[in-house]
Amino acid sequence: MVPTAVDGEGPLLPAFYAGRSIFITGGTGFLGKVLIERLLWTCRDIGELHVLLRSKRGRAAADRLDELKHSQRLIWWVRDYRQAFDLIRAECPRQLDKLRAVEGDATLPRLGLDDASVTQLQEVSVVFHSAASVRFSEPLSRALASNVYSVEALLRLCDQLPKLEALVHVSTAFSNSERRHVGERVYAAPAPLYAVRALPDTLRRDITHRLIAPKPNTYVFSKALAECVVQEHADTARYAAAIVRPSIVVSALRQPRPGWTESAAGPGGVVLACGKGLLRAFLVEGSARADLVPVDIAADNIIAVAWETATQRQETRSVRVYNVCSQENRVSWRMFRAVALRAVREHPLGGALYYPTLIAVRNWYLYKFLELVLQTVPLHIVDCVTRACRTPMKVRLSSVPARLRDMSAALSYFATREWRFDSHNVTHLQERLTQADREIYNLDVNTVDWEEHLTDFVKGVRAYLLRESDAELPRARRHMHRLRVVHRAVLLVAHAALCALLVYVALALYHVITS
Repeated sequence: MVPTAVDGEGPLLPAFYAGRSIFITGGTGFLGKVLIERLLWTCRDIGELHVLLRSKRGRAAADRLDELKHSQRLIWWVRDYRQAFDLIRAECPRQLDKLRAVEGDATLPRLGLDDASVTQLQEVSVVFHSAASVRFSEPLSRALASNVYSVEALLRLCDQLPKLEALVHVSTAFSNSERRHVGERVYAAPAPLYAVRALPDTLRRDITHRLIAPKPNTYVFSKALAECVVQEHADTARYAAAIVRPSIVVSALRQPRPGWTESAAGPGGVVLACGKGLLRAFLVEGSARADLVPVDIAADNIIAVAWETATQRQETRSVRVYNVCSQENRVSWRMFRAVALRAVREHPLGGALYYPTLIAVRNWYLYKFLELVLQTVPLHIVDCVTRACRTPMKVRLSSVPARLRDMSAALSYFATREWRFDSHNVTHLQERLTQADREIYNLDVNTVDWEEHLTDFVKGVRAYLLRESDAELPRARRHMHRLRVVHRAVLLVAHAALCALLVYVALALYHVITS
């Protein structure tokens, strides 16, 4: 058993990773990039990091790795904003030389690896599997290929790595979202995998909704199946495995920069659409807890879990599960809305169509009415006007309502419910780290000042997703002031019209009663 750390000891995690070779899937993703950066920055003596990359748009894996290392300076004109790997390039650029490309594809048999690539991985002692399709509306066949069959292929590959000590599989806290209390354990499979695999594609497509029920979407369904695959394989594997379940991953708390993000999915998409004046109504339970976790805290947990899994591998063959979620520091969706609206008005996004407002409702019928009146109809009207005036638009506005509906449908399930996640394993892991480790790695979501972080989140969306510089803020604020005036004028007219309608109805009723 790993003893509880004693204050005054040196950092355990950098010492563990010294000289070790690592294999990472999903390294070009949002979480994967931060994981790589944290490993290179905090573990200076780490060995080689092998990153699974597929050829894409005519670019070979080696070219994509070079792009990953060197082409992150996409917004160099934004003062004081740092991208992934910028600090490493400035302080210890030779760390990037430890990255090695492994050409393959997580959706292919054997991960698409040839014999030379398998030979390249023979020195690997820790594997991080974060590659996944995170689209909630993904067809079931594709979700299975990306999130389940890829895990099976990876496990078979791991069996061929003689020095492998630990496999860390990145799942999601919502893999068992039909349960309101989620423990740190692998639950029974939502359906037998052999039966799901045997279904013809056409039949699987036709009965998807019935097959995945009570899971809300194919993403959650496939991640639950993947956890069971890892659990079943652990009984015969000679290496230890663990599952890390982050909740909703949002922008970075500190590393590589407060507010850094590359994900327009989930809350990032809400901030983006609301800040542009496109999203005006949302189906949400305001008092429910928003289960958010900064991406760098998720990455630090993954790094620490691999250390604990490897050092305890002789004690247990069961898969240990870590729910990386907030327990004490509550941030509600009502708070998220309030802080995000204030921040997006103080740091406005360029080219907004309307003053940012977001009406949060719990009633589905009221939400659909507001969606029609405040989003769909106005956007179609503006689209017709701009086309008639031949005004160039980057996006055809008539297509936006459908996108907003898809986003709202995917997120409303998680915004109208609340879960209680056990996180005892994460708590015990924190206790095992030394004080020196805790100064380097933050595993505790409860330490987040959410009002400050959500403000940084909005700034990050503006800087990193929209590539807008601080120099453009004065013009954006002037535009926001004009939109505020228009918004108030619209409200005045709407209130006047409503009052006139009420007076008209009252007078009509009076005449009916007195006649």
